Amino acid sequence: MCWSATADLVAGVGVAAVGVACVTRAARGPRPGDLPLAALPLLLGAHQIIESEVWRNDGGTGPATVTWAVIAMPLLALWMPVAVLCAAPPSARRRLLIPLAAGIATAAALSYYLATRTVSAEIRGHTVGYSLGLPHPEVVVAGYLLATVGALLLSGDRGLVLFGVLVAVGAAVCLALWEREYISTWCAFAAVCSVVLYFWVRRRSRPAPARSGPGSPGA
Repeated sequence: MCWSATADLVAGVGVAAVGVACVTRAARGPRPGDLPLAALPLLLGAHQIIESEVWRNDGGTGPATVTWAVIAMPLLALWMPVAVLCAAPPSARRRLLIPLAAGIATAAALSYYLATRTVSAEIRGHTVGYSLGLPHPEVVVAGYLLATVGALLLSGDRGLVLFGVLVAVGAAVCLALWEREYISTWCAFAAVCSVVLYFWVRRRSRPAPARSGPGSPGA
């Protein structure tokens, strides 16, 4: 979320461009399992472009609001643990089944509520507030955080663990500003995260240095 329709649109295009670079790098690299995580900025960029329509529609309950909620809620809750599981080293995959299970349960619950309730958006100064009327929201939020941030912290990859810390701290700051209806800074946060993820993909896509052995020229 950004503080205006124009900011959301511009940030969304920029984040999506970083996503294209991430996917291109990952596709050329030696680890095809990195592709789902590399595509995350594409999803975040599309998410912000969709929210620019929510701004232009002055909130409401229209298709843009519903699409925004589908991406933000069930899709990301499932996408993140699956993407991290695909990219993680084999030694971490068993413990990553915990955030994956949380993501499946959370995505299923959120999908049910989206299908049976009406999600609405309200413009509040320089922020947009979304309402779905979730029962027991603290349980849903806990499952969501375990699935998304928890997957990164349990990934077993140093770069992803640091990325998880950045996501946790940045999200807390953005949430504090958003709850006070001061200004929405999620788009800037998404841009920073996307750039950090690009450098992670770039490092991972480099070919491994050749090892010298008894029969190699460097031996």
